[in-house]
Amino acid sequence: MTSYLEHPLLKAQAVEKRLFQIDLAAKALQASTLVVVPTGLGKTVIALMVLLPRLDRGRVLFLAPTRPLVEQHATFLERVLADPEVVAFVTGDTPPEKRAEVWRRSRIVVATPQVIENDLLSRRIDLKEVSLIIFDEAHRGVGNYAYVYIAGRYSREAERPLVLGITASPGSQSEKIEEICSNLGFGKIETKTEADPDVRPFVHHRDIEWVKVKVPDELARVRAAIEEVLRDRMDDLNHLGVFPSKISVRASKKELLELQSFVRGMAARQPNPACFKAVSVMAEVLKLYHAVELAETQGKDALARYFQRLQGEALSRSGSKASRRIMEDPKFRQAMDSLLQSDVEHPKLAAAREILKDQLSAKPDSRIMVFTNYRDTASAVLQYLKDDPAIRAVRFVGQSSRQDDEGLSQKKQGQILNKFRAGEYNVLIATSVGEEGIDIPATDMVLFYEPVPSEIRSIQRKGRTGRARAGRVVVLIARGTRDEAYYWISDRREKTMQKQIRGLSGAMDSQVGDVPPLQTRIDDLSSEGEIEDDQVSPAGRIIVDPREREMGKLLESQGLEITLKNLEVGDYVISDRLAVERKTAEDFSSSIIDPERNLFRQVRDLASTYEKPVLILEGRDLYKRQISQASIRGALASIAVDYGIPIIPTVDRNETAQVLAVLAAREQKEGREPKMHGHKTARTLKEQQEYLVSAVPSVGPAVARNLLRHFGSVEKVFSASKEELEEVELVGKKTAERIRELLGTEYKG
Repeated sequence: MTSYLEHPLLKAQAVEKRLFQIDLAAKALQASTLVVVPTGLGKTVIALMVLLPRLDRGRVLFLAPTRPLVEQHATFLERVLADPEVVAFVTGDTPPEKRAEVWRRSRIVVATPQVIENDLLSRRIDLKEVSLIIFDEAHRGVGNYAYVYIAGRYSREAERPLVLGITASPGSQSEKIEEICSNLGFGKIETKTEADPDVRPFVHHRDIEWVKVKVPDELARVRAAIEEVLRDRMDDLNHLGVFPSKISVRASKKELLELQSFVRGMAARQPNPACFKAVSVMAEVLKLYHAVELAETQGKDALARYFQRLQGEALSRSGSKASRRIMEDPKFRQAMDSLLQSDVEHPKLAAAREILKDQLSAKPDSRIMVFTNYRDTASAVLQYLKDDPAIRAVRFVGQSSRQDDEGLSQKKQGQILNKFRAGEYNVLIATSVGEEGIDIPATDMVLFYEPVPSEIRSIQRKGRTGRARAGRVVVLIARGTRDEAYYWISDRREKTMQKQIRGLSGAMDSQVGDVPPLQTRIDDLSSEGEIEDDQVSPAGRIIVDPREREMGKLLESQGLEITLKNLEVGDYVISDRLAVERKTAEDFSSSIIDPERNLFRQVRDLASTYEKPVLILEGRDLYKRQISQASIRGALASIAVDYGIPIIPTVDRNETAQVLAVLAAREQKEGREPKMHGHKTARTLKEQQEYLVSAVPSVGPAVARNLLRHFGSVEKVFSASKEELEEVELVGKKTAERIRELLGTEYKG
C-alpha cells in the first residue's frame, strides 16, 4: 500500500513516501551536502524534503540552469504545497523591477543562476535572509559558472548558510568532484545507486543494446583522403618544433584541444613566427579532425553541410584563414568532389529507422528519443524518417541560430515537448539540449545515434528512459571508428565515477563536524597569484555594464561595491566625471574595421559625455592581428590627440581591475560618486548604408564604400549584375558571384 509524506505545508497525498529519499534529506539537513542519485529517482522530492524544515528560518532559493527546468520545479512545488502562492519563479524574461518585487514577497524563489547573479551584482537583492540554496545539476558548479559566484556571496552574507546540490553525474575525476564541493560549499557527499536495496523497488528495468554497422567503402575512401590532408598538417606542426613531443595522428580531440591551448599560451608569452604558425596550423588540424569524425560516424549529409560551411568561411572576406587554406588544398578538394558525386548514405540511417519501426510495431504508443551530437545529423535523420507514416518525428535543438540553421526559442521548445507528451509526435530527435532539463517520464526508448565519451552526458541520455516504466537504450556504433573508443571511454568513466563518489563520500563523512568554511574561486584568487593583497586599497563604488560582469565579479572580490547597469556610453562609470572604455587588443583591432562596433563613435561619445574619459587597452598582442600596424598606430594617435582621451595599457584583466580600483579610490576620495551620463549617438544615414552593404558575406567596410561610391545607393548596388559589380575596385569575380548568389537565389525556407 502506498504511503505519503505528511507535513503542515504539504497537500494531503501529494508526495509518495520513499525511505531512501527521507534518509538522504535527513543527512542533507545536518550539513551542506552534494546528493548524487540516478535520473528518475526523485531529486526534486529530496530537495522538497530539505526545504520544508528550512522555510521557518528564511527564504529558500532553488536554482536550475535552464528556464524549462525552472518552470518544471516551480510547477511541482505549486502542485504539492498547500499554499502555492509561496512559490515564484524568475528567469531572464522577467523584468528586473518585477524580479525585485518577487524576491520581497516570495518564500521560495526558483530561478536561473544568471538572473540571480545579475540581481546580486546590481544590488537588487541580497542573500542575508536565505536559509537554503538548492543547486540543481550541481555538476555545473565549476569555472566561472554563476553557481560559483552565488555560493561565494551566500557564504559571506548568510548567518547560517546551508546548501544542497543535486545531480545524477558529477563526473569521474575526483579533482572535479572536489572542485564542485569546494566551489559550492558542500561538506559531504551522499549517494544512492540503482543497486542499493532501498532504491531497487523504484527502479524500472532498462535494456542496453549495441547495434554495429560498417562504414561504406565510399565514405571510408573520403575519410582516408581527409586523413591524408590531416597527416600533412600534423607533419607541418611537428616540423615547427614548438611542442614538447611529436603529435600523433591517433591523438584524441581532447588532446588536440589541449595542444591548441598550450600553443596559444606560448604565443602570448613568447611570441615568435613558429608559435604563430603553429596556432594557425592547429586551427586547420581541428577542422580536418572534425571532418574525419563526421565522415566515419555521421555520413554524407552532415559532412556535405560541413564542407559547405567551410567553403562559405573561405569565401568570406572576414572568414577563417584556416578554412581558406583547407579549401585551397587539392587533396581536400578532391575528397569534397568524391563525396558530392556519390549517393551513398551512412548505414546508421537505415539502422535507426528499422529500430524505431520495430519499437513502434511492438508498442505503438511508445515515445522515443533519438540523441545525436550534431544539428546537421538531426536534420538528416528527420529527413530520412519523414516518409514512414508510423514515425512522427520532430527535431529538438537549442536556441542559437546560424546562417543555414535556425534555432528553437524556449517557447517553441515547450510546444514541441507538449506535443511529444500528447503523442502528436512519437520520436524526438534531440541534440544535447535534450539531455537535461526536460520532464518526459514516459519515454520508452532512447537511441544513441553515436556514443559520447562524456560519462555525464551518457548518464543524462540514458536517464531519459526507464523512469515511469521499463525502457530500452540502443547505441549505434560504426565499426573501427571513434564510436567504439567513445563508448568504452564513457563506460569506464561511469564505473570510475561511482568508485570516486563512494570514496569521497566516506572521506568527507569522517570530516563532518569540522567542515571548513566555503572555499570559492573568489576567496582563492590571492592564493593563485591573480591578486595580491597589497596591490590595491579596495574602496568605493563602480557602475559596470552587464557585458563586463566577469570583471565586475573580480572588482567585487577586491572589496569594491559593484552595481550592474546598462551603460550606453563606456564600460565603467567611476564618478560623475570619469568613465572608462575597456578594450582588449583583439577588441581594439576588430572595432577599427567593424562598422557595427565603430571605435571612433565609441570614443567620440565617451569624450563628449564625460569630463575625464579614459581608455584601458588590455593585452600585449596589439600588433599581432590581421589589421596593419600603421592603422593601429593611426587609431591610437587619433584617440589621444583628436579626442584627448588618455590611454592606459594593462597586461591582463587582473591589472585592469587594479587600475579601475585605483581610479575609484582617487575619484571617490574627493567625494565624487559614480553617476551615469549620456546616450549613444545614432548611426548616420551614411554609416547605416555602409553597414547594410558590408553585411553581405565577402564584403567588408572598404568594399562596401567602393560599391556605394560607384553605384550611388544601396538599391543600385543590390540590383547590379555580376559584370557591373566586377568593375568596382576590390570586387573580384568570386566576390561578385557571392553577392549575386545571396541576393538572387530563391529563398527555400
